[in-house]
Amino acid sequence: MNYALRKRILVTGGAGFLGSHLCERLLADGHDVLCLDNFFTGTKDNIAHLLDNPYFELMRHDVTFPLYVEVDEIFNLACPASPIHYQFDPVQTTKTSVHGAINMLGLAKRVKAKIFQASTSEVYGDPAIHPQPEHYWGNVNPIGPRSCYDEGKRCAETLFFDYRRQHDLRIKVARIFNTYGPRMHPNDGRVVSNFIVQALRNAPITLYGDGTQTRSFCYVDDLIEGFVRLMDSPDDLTGPVNLGNPGEFTMIELAEAVKALTGSRSELVHEPLPQDDPRQRQPDIALARERLGWAPKVALREGLRPTIDYFDQLLRERD
Repeated sequence: MNYALRKRILVTGGAGFLGSHLCERLLADGHDVLCLDNFFTGTKDNIAHLLDNPYFELMRHDVTFPLYVEVDEIFNLACPASPIHYQFDPVQTTKTSVHGAINMLGLAKRVKAKIFQASTSEVYGDPAIHPQPEHYWGNVNPIGPRSCYDEGKRCAETLFFDYRRQHDLRIKVARIFNTYGPRMHPNDGRVVSNFIVQALRNAPITLYGDGTQTRSFCYVDDLIEGFVRLMDSPDDLTGPVNLGNPGEFTMIELAEAVKALTGSRSELVHEPLPQDDPRQRQPDIALARERLGWAPKVALREGLRPTIDYFDQLLRERD
């Protein structure tokens, strides 16, 4: 890459599932990458293969504390993203979203960097509109067990747009829908990793409720392509922009697909539906198609295969 085109890019939460894939992509694109993580849910295993790259730097740091570095762009991904992790310490989860946003926005303001916020489809709550467009304000319980994450991310979005209005900061906000792929945490409690691990162990596959609730699953490579395109888009496209795969599947359909691909003997068992668990989740990606020329390419079964291979190897190493 031409030295003049190389950017110094900070990725918070860079040792996590999404962050590690993003670091990999940015290095492949020829940039200098500073990976920041406190390793609450991220792991060095995810980025160990990058440590010998002279353009990659790893820093242990918690975004709830100020950071003083010189960078051109910031991808703010730091926050536990699965219920089992973000509900472990809900106060800290809210601090990570809110204080983390304030600290990263402050850094962006000081060094005049463009900054990207990894928001979430959880800002739509249990949606009353289907599929969910960006102009939908959502249906979130502000005092429920999921609200530390939902409302933390909503507040982070507020801060981003206030910093733009007040300080003319260049911002990008992506609302991420369910994403899966290699390097997911095996114990994160999310449905794809749960089903795969249970299936590989021939253990009962746990369905919550009757299994007819739906999600839309985006393969990680497709999502990272969306991140890069949004960050590189004109400054007038601030977002929020939905990034996800509009293909919608019931939990039963996902479980049957995982069983078929793993050859598992697992039975499907039903447990009560958790409080405030959304019944439907599907992105309207018309804005991403129009302004970014982006749409996911990887079909569910196609993406499940490398994800299953990853977990199969991980379980073999642990056993």
